Amino acid sequence: MFEFLLRMGDNTLVLGHRVSEWCGHAPVLEEDIALANIALDMIGQTRLWLGLAGEVEGQGRDADALAFRRDAWDFRNLLLVERPNRDFGHTLMRQFLFDLWHHERLSDLCLSEDDRVAGIAAKCVKEADYHLERSKDLIIRLGDGSAESHRKMQDALDALWPYVGEMFSDDTLDIEMNEAGIAPLPSSQRPRFDKALSATLALATLIRPESNFAQMGGRSGTHTEDLGHMLATMQFLQRAYPDARW
Repeated sequence: MFEFLLRMGDNTLVLGHRVSEWCGHAPVLEEDIALANIALDMIGQTRLWLGLAGEVEGQGRDADALAFRRDAWDFRNLLLVERPNRDFGHTLMRQFLFDLWHHERLSDLCLSEDDRVAGIAAKCVKEADYHLERSKDLIIRLGDGSAESHRKMQDALDALWPYVGEMFSDDTLDIEMNEAGIAPLPSSQRPRFDKALSATLALATLIRPESNFAQMGGRSGTHTEDLGHMLATMQFLQRAYPDARW
């Protein structure tokens, strides 16, 4: 259960921080505000998942301790969410792919036999619904926009595609969670994901890459060096001033 909760919390923690990097740098004011709000939503969801993880672990660590006092190899997030922002189109495509997966995942978890998991999922899915609606709309508008915006969105999709398969890869922990009635197998989401993705890409005039989903395995603790650089920034204050109080 602890590892499962880390996976959920680490996804939103890492992506929330990535999105927050756009604060003050987005192409237009409306997007700057929107991205900041999305980042705040995801950090709020992180507090719920990691807060419960700390309770389950029973070693006195709260959400802050789990967020700021672990090294890169202890994080259990999907590799997709730690990918660098690059340009605005790349950020939007990463967000859309995650939102599509995340909304389906939270919807399933609302039916969890664990009341705590179901309760958190019910709170988070409302925000995830808005996130998906927004990112989907922007993907369609930019994909079916100018020649330049179309090219950038297709380039982003091609670059991020190899990281999508990990979302649907079942491992031993997933099987245990499924057998306990806590969470369905990630692979069970893939048909719904593919159907929704194909519909959106058709409207956006974008082409789904030909290659098969890769099995990246980031949740086992294998991360890119980008996460280490990101954590150095995110955890700087805690490392510089341990247990500081404001």
